[in-house]
Amino acid sequence: MTRAWILPMLVLLCGSVVATGLVFQGRPYAAAILLLVFVLLAASNSRLIFPRSVGALEAQRRSAADGRPIVFWRPGCTYCLRLRIRLGRSAHTLHWVDIWRDPARAAAVRAVNDGNETVPTVFLAGQPHVNPDPEWVREQLSRSA
Repeated sequence: MTRAWILPMLVLLCGSVVATGLVFQGRPYAAAILLLVFVLLAASNSRLIFPRSVGALEAQRRSAADGRPIVFWRPGCTYCLRLRIRLGRSAHTLHWVDIWRDPARAAAVRAVNDGNETVPTVFLAGQPHVNPDPEWVREQLSRSA
């Protein structure tokens, strides 16, 4: 199991334990609803909701060819989730790089963020933009299209 799946698995485990307790208390409907909430929370913090990550070198090559931004993200980041959800379908056109899977990129993100792994960090034409407004990212996508 990779590091990126630890948080979603812990969320599912905690939800299962709490739901089991509710079942033993005689509240099966509350247990089912709570378990559904935990499943949705786990899915939103997993790689299932994000487009497939590519390596940093591949993302740079693709970005140079098509001019689209590169987004450095990590699972469990609420700001990354906010960016992904607010971009909607256009998020699939960005080049996503998971910094937990690419240690060199994690170091690059730390270099532009004073030693912190602050994500999402969006690189556009070689310039970093830390936690940009999703509307700004959408504008940049429309310009590159």
